[in-house]
Amino acid sequence: MKKRLLFVTYQNEEMDEGLSYAVDLARTMNEGITVLLVKKEKLMRRLEDMMTAITFAEEGLPDTAVQFLDNNAPHEDQGSASDLESIRKKCLSVGVNVNIHSVTNDTVSAVKDYLKQSSGIDMVLLDPSVTGDGQLSGRDLQRLVRTASRPVVTMSRQYIVQA
Repeated sequence: MKKRLLFVTYQNEEMDEGLSYAVDLARTMNEGITVLLVKKEKLMRRLEDMMTAITFAEEGLPDTAVQFLDNNAPHEDQGSASDLESIRKKCLSVGVNVNIHSVTNDTVSAVKDYLKQSSGIDMVLLDPSVTGDGQLSGRDLQRLVRTASRPVVTMSRQYIVQA
């Protein structure tokens, strides 16, 4: 069984940031790559929307409450299918076998769950969008390193300082 790298990223506009490095690393190590797309849910926004709908329902406007929830329900990104195809093409163009999985739970749980299901993962690579800007706390990163039982590599953004 060929080993694979697990590349963890958020499904957002910055998800391509570390993908090139991860694909090059997989090609160099003669491994495949599994891309784990973590969809971040806006829990507080969903809670606020539900509270607003409850207020409408309590005021005797159940149709308005249902309409409010329908209009504010999280929808799939229009670009998600094209994003997945773009990832697939980038990997296959350099000869790297790719699998793509989307999950909605938190990053640490998503990685732990995936590693339980798959024994062929050699290393976990965390995209800069996952570790940067306080997205993944130090405590969560330590928890992931302790429980992953595989090397966890974090990537950082390169900033160019102009003189």
